[in-house]
Amino acid sequence: MAATQLDRYSSHHRLRLQTLIRLRWLAVAGQSAGVMFVAFYLGYELPLGACFTLIAISAWLNVILLMRWPSAQLLPSHISALLLAYDCVQLGGLLFLTGGLSNPFSILLLAPVSVSATTLRIKFTVLLSVLSVSIATILWFFHFPLPWSSEETIQFPELYTFGIWVGIVCGVGFISAYTNRVAHEARQLADALTATELVLARETHITALDGLAAAAAHELGTPLATIALAGKEALSDLNDPESVRKDLELISEQAARCRAILQKLRNLNSGDHMFDELTMSDLLAEVVEPHRFFGIEIHINKKGASEEPFVARNAGLTYGLGNFIENAVDYANKKVRIDLSWDAQNIVVNIQDDGPGYAPEMLVRLGEPYLTSRPKDGVEDSDPTEPGGLGLGIFIAKTLLERSGAKIAFANISAQGQACVNIVWPREVIEIQKSDKMISGEMR
Repeated sequence: MAATQLDRYSSHHRLRLQTLIRLRWLAVAGQSAGVMFVAFYLGYELPLGACFTLIAISAWLNVILLMRWPSAQLLPSHISALLLAYDCVQLGGLLFLTGGLSNPFSILLLAPVSVSATTLRIKFTVLLSVLSVSIATILWFFHFPLPWSSEETIQFPELYTFGIWVGIVCGVGFISAYTNRVAHEARQLADALTATELVLARETHITALDGLAAAAAHELGTPLATIALAGKEALSDLNDPESVRKDLELISEQAARCRAILQKLRNLNSGDHMFDELTMSDLLAEVVEPHRFFGIEIHINKKGASEEPFVARNAGLTYGLGNFIENAVDYANKKVRIDLSWDAQNIVVNIQDDGPGYAPEMLVRLGEPYLTSRPKDGVEDSDPTEPGGLGLGIFIAKTLLERSGAKIAFANISAQGQACVNIVWPREVIEIQKSDKMISGEMR
């Protein structure tokens, strides 16, 4: 678990060097163009040497970084934060030389904070935010005059400069809080969807192994039957000494035992086309079976005005239903009730337990990733803010079932609890017609 969390941090909270390099080259080009436009086109006086020195330092920093690391290198978080801090200081130096907060480009102090809030951890974003606000505060009081025509004088009111400072502070606060939160939720959703894909791939792989086991049973069944038949014929016709007879009996016995083992393995098959199509009640019974040994009564009730619909067995469907049933069994006091109903339009499955139900604060968020009420390490009185599970079970089950066309709702049946999951499929998206093989199998 710890390794998984570390991997998630290492992948989501690191910037690629190439990204910072490109952003800084863009800044170098923009700053150079701006300085030259003001100095040579507008003809305003400004300290060209000092300005181009700061710009050259950024360019040389890019060159040094490319010599130090490959461009595809994922930088450690603290290195990325230091490079972004340099960008803040370098931009602050240029603004100091060109009018301070009166310079319209002072709004670019928000750029490094924005990059950090999108990618880095919150502590680095907070530090960069403090640095940007500190630079803006210094520039409010200390700066060279804004480059302007020598024939005119321009003096902005202090209240206007104060307004720019307030705008920068508010922008830094908004970006560091809101953007970081949005990016964090996007990362969580990406992680959860990746986990869903892994679970589905695992279930599909298990199904494929079941099919392979059935194929092996089918292929090995015939030669083993031949061995058994040959052993029996040898026993009936042979007049050899007793020791040879015992060897032949052992051959026949072991052949029969291998055949019995392979027959059991074949019964586990879910890849045979005949068993790929089954009624919804049979699918529910199959999913419920592993959960009948935990002291909880599980009842399946079904009703419908027409013939029961057939569905195709698939890993996503069985895992999604199985997860909701497992949750119901985990939290039930004595029993779990599963109601299956269908009409001309819909197929409905209700999974209800007699447990304490969903907590009100969780009910409105069920289906979100990393949401769990399971106590840490199985301790009932543990801190609920440090859950023991990842909180992906309901999210994965909901995602897989929604992919099959289902609509899912969560509720508590009464004030005392009794959690209920309502799953509804339109018949046209999940029902299949019985194949000829299924019909002939029923006739046999």
